Amino acid sequence: MDRITPTTGGAVDTAVRPGGEPDDAARPAFTRSTPKRFRFARRATVRRSLRLLHSFRFEQTDPARFYGGIATDSAELLADFYADLTGRDLTGATVLDVGGGPGYFADEFARAGARYIPVEPDPSEMHAAGISVPAAVRGSGMALPFRDDAVDICFSSNVAEHVPDPWRMADEMVRVTRPGGMIVLSYTVWLGPFGGHETGPWHYLGGEYAARRYRRRNGKEPKNRFGTSLFAIRAADGVRWSRRTPAHIGVLFPRYHPRWAWWLVRVPGIRELLVSNLVVVASKPG
Repeated sequence: MDRITPTTGGAVDTAVRPGGEPDDAARPAFTRSTPKRFRFARRATVRRSLRLLHSFRFEQTDPARFYGGIATDSAELLADFYADLTGRDLTGATVLDVGGGPGYFADEFARAGARYIPVEPDPSEMHAAGISVPAAVRGSGMALPFRDDAVDICFSSNVAEHVPDPWRMADEMVRVTRPGGMIVLSYTVWLGPFGGHETGPWHYLGGEYAARRYRRRNGKEPKNRFGTSLFAIRAADGVRWSRRTPAHIGVLFPRYHPRWAWWLVRVPGIRELLVSNLVVVASKPG
């Protein structure tokens, strides 16, 4: 039986994986391949892109509706790539969601059979939606309170742009993933149309200018305040990290684009403006 127990300092320890397999069991790794060979490429249609883009209008006014759609898409994304990597579905897999917020993703991963653990540093954010996730952990993505090689999948969706040192967080995600496990990092690119979040498109004139303009027009600070809770992160930064990480990179692609537009990630300059959200999918060697 799989067991996760707190250890000293609030860390989490995985003693035995599903099916009683030992921690050092041999696992496959992603190898560089053409993106179209990945299962998820079949889902990356124009219809999916339009559905996700339509949902963005509800991020501030109806977050449950917005995040519900993103949760479904995230569970499908992880399930497809995990099947590519291991030949199995998410049943029994431990999924660590870095920056899981109030737990909008919990139900979707439960339906997929996964053991879902959200990590969130802000207690007010954890309880913002009134959702109770028993396994929720308070902690920073830049210093994850988990031991090495603890989880099957480490996932982060639209969080890296809110972290002052996102690549330290990415390294932590690799650290806590077991050998043969999967890492999926998805983040909003600063110079894309959604880079400024609610302060856009004025972020193209500078993050500080966009934040001040929002305050003047709305009488309050934006939720995503440039320099405090929102940072300029480029597509090139993710490409650079993928080249230095010890993890095996499977694919980088623009999350909200149809499959035929994935080539945009390969073009410097253009990717900063048109990728919008970069996904890095990797596996941990071992």
